[in-house]
Amino acid sequence: MTSSLVHSSVAGGVVTVTLDSPHNRNALSRQLMAEFSSRLAAAEQDPEVRVVLVRSSGRVFCAGADLAEARQGLSSDGPREIVRLQRQIATLPKPVVVELAGPVRAGGLGLVGAADIVIAADSVTFALTEVRLGLAPSAISLSLLPRLAPRAAADIFLSGRTFGAAEAAAIGLVTRCVPDDELAAAVAEALTELVKGSPQGLAETKRLLTSDLVSRIDRDGEQAAQRSAALFASPEAQRAMRAFLERR
Repeated sequence: MTSSLVHSSVAGGVVTVTLDSPHNRNALSRQLMAEFSSRLAAAEQDPEVRVVLVRSSGRVFCAGADLAEARQGLSSDGPREIVRLQRQIATLPKPVVVELAGPVRAGGLGLVGAADIVIAADSVTFALTEVRLGLAPSAISLSLLPRLAPRAAADIFLSGRTFGAAEAAAIGLVTRCVPDDELAAAVAEALTELVKGSPQGLAETKRLLTSDLVSRIDRDGEQAAQRSAALFASPEAQRAMRAFLERR
């Protein structure tokens, strides 16, 4: 029996959804994305849940696409699933809070971009590494570009460089960053305030906030997914991914 890669528990009006796939640094494999989507769907239907908290086990929040699956041709629908996950997060009628205690890379930033509130520890680092592998952050640009100033987006998309939580907060990628030893308290404080909202108030307010993002996904999502899938299948990207996996 295959072990679950995503776990959830409910307490005090909050469902905590934990990415737990340490063997590949919580990469967005087919199994992880399917389980994550299922947990979100369950949270939407649970009347006891008012807020969703997404966090990770291990030291990495998410390493991005599962390159091993991509190399084997097992994830041709991967970009489409990432688009769908971003839409599911954005349209969930309950606030989604992301707690970042470890690095986020590439496709993992799509989860960050789609969330409503993101609180990161100071030590967390980010990087959009697609450009170095013959790829482009096509699918996740749907949620990232609305969050970022154009100059900031050009910088981090084209350079692929690693940047820290303070810069991520300054450019709008995360809500705020806090000292590592204050992360749990900061997240708890945010959750305490959010659960005070009524279900209707939270749902309708979130609808206002995400309207443009959802429209963008509905308009451009399929094209972005197709472009991303084509890049993953290209000879240049296949060579780069092979070299990356062999080096790792």
